[in-house]
Amino acid sequence: MDFEPLNIENEVMEFAMGSGEEDNGLDLEHNDEYEGYNGEMMENSSAAGRDSLALNGDPNLEPSEGMEFDSEQAARIFYNSYARRIGFSTRVSVYQRSRRDGSIICRQIVCSREGFRREGGENRSKRQRTVTRVGCKAQMTVKKQNSGKWAVTKLVKEHNHDLVPPDKVHCLRSHRHVSGPARSLIDTLQAAGMGPSGVMSVLIKESGGINNVGFTKVDCQNYMSSSRQRTLGSGGQHIFDYLKRMQGEDPGFFCAVQGDSENPTGNIFWADANSRVNYQYFGDTVTFDTAYRTNRYRVPFAPFTGWNHHGQPVLFGCALLLNESESSFVWLFQTWLAAMSDHHPLSITTDQDRIIRAAVAQVFPGTRHRFCKWNVFREAQEKLFHVNQSHLTFEAEFQRCINLTETIDEFESSWESLLEKYNLLDNEWLQSMYNARQQWVPVYLRDTFFGEMSITQGTDSINSFFDGYINASTSIQVLLKQYEKATASRYEKEVKADYDTINTAPVLKTPSPMEKQAANLYTRKIFTQFQEELVETLANPATVIDDGGSEALYRVAKFGEDHKAHFIKFNVFERKASCSCQMFEFSGIICRHILAVFRVTNVLTLPSHYILKRWTRNAKSGVILDEHTLGLPGSSQESLTARYENLRREAIKYVEEGAASTHIYNVAMDALHEAAKKVYAAKKQGAGVTPSTSVKECQLQSSSVEQDKRIEELTAELENASQRCEAYRASLLAVLKDMEEEKLKIAVKVQNTRLNLKG
Repeated sequence: MDFEPLNIENEVMEFAMGSGEEDNGLDLEHNDEYEGYNGEMMENSSAAGRDSLALNGDPNLEPSEGMEFDSEQAARIFYNSYARRIGFSTRVSVYQRSRRDGSIICRQIVCSREGFRREGGENRSKRQRTVTRVGCKAQMTVKKQNSGKWAVTKLVKEHNHDLVPPDKVHCLRSHRHVSGPARSLIDTLQAAGMGPSGVMSVLIKESGGINNVGFTKVDCQNYMSSSRQRTLGSGGQHIFDYLKRMQGEDPGFFCAVQGDSENPTGNIFWADANSRVNYQYFGDTVTFDTAYRTNRYRVPFAPFTGWNHHGQPVLFGCALLLNESESSFVWLFQTWLAAMSDHHPLSITTDQDRIIRAAVAQVFPGTRHRFCKWNVFREAQEKLFHVNQSHLTFEAEFQRCINLTETIDEFESSWESLLEKYNLLDNEWLQSMYNARQQWVPVYLRDTFFGEMSITQGTDSINSFFDGYINASTSIQVLLKQYEKATASRYEKEVKADYDTINTAPVLKTPSPMEKQAANLYTRKIFTQFQEELVETLANPATVIDDGGSEALYRVAKFGEDHKAHFIKFNVFERKASCSCQMFEFSGIICRHILAVFRVTNVLTLPSHYILKRWTRNAKSGVILDEHTLGLPGSSQESLTARYENLRREAIKYVEEGAASTHIYNVAMDALHEAAKKVYAAKKQGAGVTPSTSVKECQLQSSSVEQDKRIEELTAELENASQRCEAYRASLLAVLKDMEEEKLKIAVKVQNTRLNLKG
């Protein structure tokens, strides 16, 4: 299917006209909504326009009655060129058709301010529109002659409004045109990762001024957006074929198209079963990645992602954005939420686009919305380019103000000083970002979970799940292959991290029982972060300030940095503490300041309320309760998917434990055989019906044969899954063993080389 953007012409009523020799009393067809010319028409007709002007001599020639042109198109271009010199915009208005062959034989070209805007009806939008029609009479009418030439039969030069000066004429609609050379340059800069503001800066410099560019930043943005859409091309059918195939292969696969596959009107969304299951465990914080807008890749591909228990990116679904209106984003977010069982996240991170902000506010009213800090800094480079050029220290100070201030008061003071120092108090962009500071400045976001290891961390981009797989040159045909490669690679990395967590004991750095407890609870990545906080308590002593009753107040500061103290309220009886740094609230990992208080109050192990299950090695344990968890309510197929996924997961855990040694392996195999017998017995028992069976029970009996088949299939699948997992584990262990042996050999060689060099 072709995904070319729709180009719908204005519909007109057609009437039978005279022969063309008649000049008076003819009905004319109206097309008074069309103004200017699209880029392709101008591109194709520019040569014709040049020819007609050459025939008429001086290109600055004034129009006059009787002037002839080779074609109607040439007449339009001539009048539009004249309008540019004078300072007004043109629009084609009414035309006349020949009764003989239906061809246009008369055309009226008018000033764009001709006539008056029609009043809207009751169903029209109540949004106030700018008044642009003032009844201007300026026009040029051309008529086809018997010779085939087009002659000016009527000309009105006078306007009833002010004309636009030369330095503003490029803003008029009929004179805004993205030329071929400009398109080529925009495509090149877009592929290199430059945004609309940067592209316009280059175009202005190359053209010698904004007046010579020939279009506005809005036109540039529209072209860049349509360029992304055009990359879908015939690949649209490729997308639909893939979605249809996945629906057949994966019972838990979810996909939706705004409109339908025959007439898509907006976005496309899909999520496989694994993405939906992952959301059940790690859906507390979500990132909606629209990095394609900054042109890291040209296809309008936007994934929903989060963080798993190893701190690795995890996928929650993908979208192709063919329409970036507010209603389309609302549709996308609502569709994604339906696929995720209507479970709202605690927080969501997006770029700061106004339309996305409105859609998030509508669909996620109770979710904390954060702007991607990386996007803000990137936009700052564009908006404050002149400041960075004039003051080389500004960018570093700007980032320091955002990232390193630890309190709201400190940020406010630093921000005000920065603006005063560089004389930016009246900068509109900085003022708008300051007004939205609670959605992107770290000190305002500490009270909400975002899953990052530190408040100032921030990623180098809004997302990293598809880094290395999708880039500026990726076509829509290649996209799906790279999507599958990326998901497979991420899965392998998670398996490897699981293996390291289970089979590699971390090195403990203190005799603390709390460290040993954390080593057995957390995944390796999270334990390393916790261990760093625990070790730092040695340099961060806690001092009690107020020990009044059940709640005490402590002060914690690093040696030599008393001016950066943090304050902790600690409830002795509940063993609950709150720190001014709010690291636990933000990242889910307890901070060094609270741990320092635990040291002096003899809290030797982590209280359970400070252990987030999502960061533990058992984060994905537990049973998904019903069919609603994985998808649409009441779906028996979804219920089967949920049961299958739970059994598969438990079987994998059982295989991991069972393969630890030969003895445990034998015990595990015996247990599996016993379990198979019990499943078979339960199946036989469930199939029986007593003579006193009620009507409702008889209805259940009628499907017992199908249930037997289901249970047999499920049992076989469980056994096959166990065998596959065992083989996979054995292969993985062999590979890891080989890797360890190779590492040991290399270490020995290095050591021998060092000894030889010393000798």
